[in-house]
Amino acid sequence: MSNPADSPPGPVRRTFRHPVRVLTAAVFALAGLIFVTSANTAKGTNIRTDASLLKLSDLIQQRSEKNAALEESAASVRGDIDSLAQRDNGSTKAEAAKLKALERTAGTTAISGRAVSVTLDDAPPNATASPGYPDPQPNDLVIHQQDLQAVVNALWQGGAKGIKVMDQRLISTSAVRCVGNTLILQGRVYSPPYKITAVGDPGALRRALDASPSIQNYLLYVKAYGLGWQVDEQRAVTLPGYSGTVDLHYAEPVK
Repeated sequence: MSNPADSPPGPVRRTFRHPVRVLTAAVFALAGLIFVTSANTAKGTNIRTDASLLKLSDLIQQRSEKNAALEESAASVRGDIDSLAQRDNGSTKAEAAKLKALERTAGTTAISGRAVSVTLDDAPPNATASPGYPDPQPNDLVIHQQDLQAVVNALWQGGAKGIKVMDQRLISTSAVRCVGNTLILQGRVYSPPYKITAVGDPGALRRALDASPSIQNYLLYVKAYGLGWQVDEQRAVTLPGYSGTVDLHYAEPVK
């Protein structure tokens, strides 16, 4: 609201314009603004097919595929380097054997043997609660990071000699992380169902799974809402060696 003391003295003349002319001018001004905005946005490209407007999920999938290709290339180069180094490295047989043992422990070489695989999956899209259980919430119907970690931890406790999650070998610095209902593992992205394979004594591995309180809690949701859970034994499995970088990446304070 204006202050009368600030108003100019004397009557203020009103200016009247023909309403049709005003409306026409406004329409042309708006059309010009739309054309300019569209041109600046498209910058000579088809807006509907501009790569910058790809869904985030598509971008993540592209990066995941690129990381997989880079890992394969790095693994091939690393294999060539190891072959050249072993030709004449001056080490004794005992030292070479010790190095092989360390590589097996570190998970950088392939390992074979009897195995147990565990598959976890989201509940069906039309899942409903079993009799006696409350109606499910959205979080009750999907696999969570804690579920995958529970299986991996139980398998290690069961004496697993090596573990593979999906198609990647785990090492001591591997982190199993979930964002939403997707798994992010060593720079690559996966969707359910998730398969975890461990080489070791199948009986010991199964007992470790059965003894895990976290897994027992997960199995309650399997019974109540239909989450996926399957355990299989395999006579002969070969887990690939870890092929990614072993450098540690960590945050540093800004100085």
